[in-house]
Amino acid sequence: MPKISNKGTQMPESPIRKLVPFSEIAKKKGHKVYHLNIGQPDIKTPEVAMEAIKNFDIKVLEYSHSAGFESYRTKLSKFYQNQGLPINFEDIIITTGGSEALLFAMGSTMDPGDEIIIPEPFYANYNGFSTASGVNVVPVISSIDTGFALPAIADFEKLITPKTKAILICNPGNPTGYLYSKEEMMQLAELVKKHDLFLIADEVYREFTYDGDIHYSVMNIPGLEENAIMIDSVSKRYSMCGARIGCIVSKNKELMGAAMKFAQARLSPPTFAQVASEAALDTPQSYFDEVISEYRERRDTLITELHKIEGAKVATPKGAFYCIVELPVANADDFARWLLESYALNGETVMVAPAAGFYSTPGVGLNQVRIAYVLKKEDLIKAVQILKEAIKVYNSK
Repeated sequence: MPKISNKGTQMPESPIRKLVPFSEIAKKKGHKVYHLNIGQPDIKTPEVAMEAIKNFDIKVLEYSHSAGFESYRTKLSKFYQNQGLPINFEDIIITTGGSEALLFAMGSTMDPGDEIIIPEPFYANYNGFSTASGVNVVPVISSIDTGFALPAIADFEKLITPKTKAILICNPGNPTGYLYSKEEMMQLAELVKKHDLFLIADEVYREFTYDGDIHYSVMNIPGLEENAIMIDSVSKRYSMCGARIGCIVSKNKELMGAAMKFAQARLSPPTFAQVASEAALDTPQSYFDEVISEYRERRDTLITELHKIEGAKVATPKGAFYCIVELPVANADDFARWLLESYALNGETVMVAPAAGFYSTPGVGLNQVRIAYVLKKEDLIKAVQILKEAIKVYNSK
């Protein structure tokens, strides 16, 4: 019998999606499942984007330019400039989601066997992208006790080897919701310049900041033009996850030349989705004001309710719409599956994402889960009440 590759064997399962079969079974039993596991916003996609698709009158659904429509890149660059980011259209390559942008970044900066340092916990698919690229993740652990703040620069520096090619951060963070300060970004900038590394910043949640905190982009750091790579996406900003449109951004022309070859190899990003994404740039500020206000209220509701669970620990997120929760259970993976297979409160249960999959260090995060607060406040309250009662039953087994 033919065998699959070692790479195929080593590709990690998604902690966000691997329990889907169990949630489907729970639903077939007639149980309502509150999905706290996935960052799929319930916020309505801007009408201007939907109308653009409805009114797009074409005879042939053609390829676009491999870098994406020039009209979209030009309009997107002006969007960034209005946010104070010095980005021109030639600094942008449109990709099939932020995921492809990350694959282009890794493929353009690293060879098989090279290393990338990532503060953990981190977006679980970074493990998958690294495996697909033949790159080794070198984790530097951040702590729930500090709210998942940037680890000490000394902790990064002692991990740097001749194989190290980049540091990757998510800002604001998925799964932690941590927002890196300007001071922390400047520390990372000095480190990558000192060791001639790339600093890849996944900034897909840039709009989602709370409490007056300001997002400081990797593209705003002076003197870092050759080192900085920004990853972005329309998925969360406009609640357009299904569009699968993102971009890789850099001032480094050699880097972008390499990324362009990857872009050409996959031909082009989706045409219809680019039409919607270009139109979405006309979304009024009032849309974002309402969305941020709603998420802030959801965050505050969730944190208040989680504090009612005896033995639980949670760091208040400063951005994005996720948090990591330490639960009074020995194995969150087993608990999450048990919730779907064996537990319901008044015909309802909860789906969470076990957090061990957001680490690459074995044995870390075993009692943690990631929660996405993408449900309305009433559902968040109900979901946490179910968690609270479920933990009592689970621990008494």
